[in-house]
Amino acid sequence: MDVRLGLTDPKDDAFPLRWGIIGAGQISRQWVPAVRACKGATVSAVAARSKERAEDFAAQHDIESAYGSYAEMLASPDVDIVYIGTIHTLHKEHVLLAIEAGKHVLCEKPMGGIADDAIEMYEAAAKQRVMLQHGLWTRFFPAVEHARWALEQGMIGDVVTVQADFDPVYTIQAAVLAFGIEARPESITALAKHAVLEYADNRSAVLSFITFLSEFPERTEIIGTKGRITLEQPAHCPTAITLRIPEKVPSRYLDANTPAPAHRFEYPIPENVSIPMAYPNQSGFLYQAEAVHRCLAAGLLECPQFGKEESLYFMDVLEVVRAGMA
Repeated sequence: MDVRLGLTDPKDDAFPLRWGIIGAGQISRQWVPAVRACKGATVSAVAARSKERAEDFAAQHDIESAYGSYAEMLASPDVDIVYIGTIHTLHKEHVLLAIEAGKHVLCEKPMGGIADDAIEMYEAAAKQRVMLQHGLWTRFFPAVEHARWALEQGMIGDVVTVQADFDPVYTIQAAVLAFGIEARPESITALAKHAVLEYADNRSAVLSFITFLSEFPERTEIIGTKGRITLEQPAHCPTAITLRIPEKVPSRYLDANTPAPAHRFEYPIPENVSIPMAYPNQSGFLYQAEAVHRCLAAGLLECPQFGKEESLYFMDVLEVVRAGMA
């Protein structure tokens, strides 16, 4: 999106940035090989709860410096930007430490426990004039970028319904993507495993939070007045999108029950990333890393794929849904 809007130069994924990693858990383990595939990226340091844990992580991933103190790593002149890979309840603490040290920050989703956390972090980043990027990696996948472009072009008309299944973070962002930040829900009903966001003009998002130990479909359907967009499985990191735009809408009633023609577009994950025992499509972290490099090269302190205003709106909705699930 940053390239499509003319905000960045596609070659600037080679813009040099030295990354420091906070947190030595599974998500950081999978981030390191992906970011290293970005032309301008160097992973120069890692900090963890203990020096021993950091040293083990550094040895496994060939990282030069290991720290048992987050503050000590953040004081290093060899770190330009920090990836926060700790649990979300610690994100605020670690993000503010990094910002205070004058480092750019990419923070794993969700960015803090409540919406007020995100507001405080963004205010701190603005004061220090550093990037704070909410790491919702889904938004950087080419299939999702294609869906956003199709929505902007009005290819499926006005969005009337979103159907998504997975967890609150990923399904809520799908609703925000489809309806935009101007259309705020008039009501949100959340139960243990479901949420319904109701918008003006009889529009809605129906979200299901599926048990991982099941054969759930994990597709996102964005249904419009003129057509439908499907982000194919796994929709939180999709490698395919299907557009259905019939000549007559609704095609089932006006076209002798003929299904809308399906146009499928494939976006295979990067082949130059190898992550042992990876979560699904985790090498797609690379898309996010490259966008961060391009945007910082252009002097941008946020990526348009998921900027501050959308991030704060997302956090507001997430907080309401989580409260209803409690």
